[in-house]
Amino acid sequence: MDREMTELDALLRAARQAPADLPEALESRILRDAARVQAGRRSPVAVIGRPRRQPERREGLWSRLHGALGGWPALGGLAAASVAGLWIGLAPPSGLPDPVWLLGESAQEALVLFAGDDLALAMLEDQP
Repeated sequence: MDREMTELDALLRAARQAPADLPEALESRILRDAARVQAGRRSPVAVIGRPRRQPERREGLWSRLHGALGGWPALGGLAAASVAGLWIGLAPPSGLPDPVWLLGESAQEALVLFAGDDLALAMLEDQP
């Protein structure tokens, strides 16, 4: 094992010392491609010679909300809970009172409270 490692070390040392032979055609193509890529990444130059400042890309409201809530699984659970709450609110189980019926009943009581003689009676009670 040691003999193999020493041979490998010798080969790697020799490879580091030998100059890399790169054909000139290949080198020119690599440099030409690198220049093209770098030119595409440069920002446009303004008239006064300084590079223009690129506008910051801001995340939208839905993207931030999506990230804050925990992604699609959390949004799916939130939507299911919202629909279930709406359903229970509009058509409650038999053990719970109907909020729509209670709202309608309290509105009728408010209208009947001061009808006819009751208004005069209520005004007399308020006087000292």
